[in-house]
Amino acid sequence: MRGGRRIFELVRRAAFPALALIVVGTFAGHAIAGPNGILAWGGYHRALKERQAELAQLQQEKARLEHRSDLLDPRKADPDMADELVRKDLGLIRPDEVIVPLN
Repeated sequence: MRGGRRIFELVRRAAFPALALIVVGTFAGHAIAGPNGILAWGGYHRALKERQAELAQLQQEKARLEHRSDLLDPRKADPDMADELVRKDLGLIRPDEVIVPLN
């Protein structure tokens, strides 16, 4: 019985440090290889560059659409743009006619 008590005492003494090592190891593992860890950092940089390129493209498209919208402002509409849109929407463009875009 004496030997069993000694083993139990040894296990009891080692349980807390072992549990602490497991907890610290878990946190360290997540800090390195987790979804927000050090290894995911490169993926974030790649995604950031892709999003910045997409943002630049969308800003160019927005500027183009704003310019086109300004050309159609009822107070100061561009006559050529208005004529082009009216003729296209009403189907008044002949097959042999060539429309030259302003942009």
